[in-house]
Amino acid sequence: MPGKKKGPQIGSGGNRRRGLAGKGPTPPAEMRKGHAKQRAAQAKARRSQGRPQRGSKGTSELVVGRNSVVEALREGVPANALYVQQFIDNDERVREAVRVAGERGGIRLVEAPRPELDRMTNGLNHQGVVLQVPPYEYAHPEDLAAAAFDRGEDPLIVALDGVTDPRNLGAVVRSASAFGGHGVVVPERRAAGMTAGAWKTSAGTAARTPVARATNLTRALEGYQKAGLTVIGLAADGELELGDVAALDGPLVVVVGSEGKGLSRLVGETCDVRVRIPMPGGAESLNAGVAAGVVLYEAARRRA
Repeated sequence: MPGKKKGPQIGSGGNRRRGLAGKGPTPPAEMRKGHAKQRAAQAKARRSQGRPQRGSKGTSELVVGRNSVVEALREGVPANALYVQQFIDNDERVREAVRVAGERGGIRLVEAPRPELDRMTNGLNHQGVVLQVPPYEYAHPEDLAAAAFDRGEDPLIVALDGVTDPRNLGAVVRSASAFGGHGVVVPERRAAGMTAGAWKTSAGTAARTPVARATNLTRALEGYQKAGLTVIGLAADGELELGDVAALDGPLVVVVGSEGKGLSRLVGETCDVRVRIPMPGGAESLNAGVAAGVVLYEAARRRA
């Protein structure tokens, strides 16, 4: 324009030329932040370096009474001490408890006066025999999927929403183990944990099928979705029947609610799809252990 002097122009300093250059090849999945394979690699590194997996411990538990203690020992419930009352009437159950504890090894045999056992059990009818069960070491929810990816398998995980009966938890763990599941997730609050009752119902499978504890189940499910897993929730009024779900042979999380209330609202809304199990017999619902077993069987059949 007239009246304006032509002066030096401000250049790009070479940035424009550099901006035209490519960014190079796409990095492998193991190096991409947030990718499921990167998490699997990180989990493998933690295991190889001997670092403990993220998770939490439960609290110690006491099994009291002669029959209960003998059954727990027979079923392989973990234990670190067997307390036997001094000068106890040594019947067949007491002798078996002492024998099995000695054969298993790693269980301290402690002779204690009755007042000490009364104090330990808060006055429960212990019948002179008390078994101490150590705290359960829970896995972290992310580690279940990472371990499956690490083995080159599609994760198959069960999450429990509002299930408070330890026997149902034990039954789900047993079904997960039977049908190739990679673990079970339970909420940290208002949910069943891995008690001696859960161990007994699992029939020893809890020793090889990890249970993870989630501080917030909804966030844990969202994390699985970001890792590429499909989350299906079991509901009597689900949009799809189990046989119509195409995702069963891929990375999968099966969410099972309580028998009475079903899935909570937030968890149900988080699921990718809600699925119903057809029941020609007319039953209104199945308990958590049976429902999980049905879905896990169908998933295992499709993966075979």
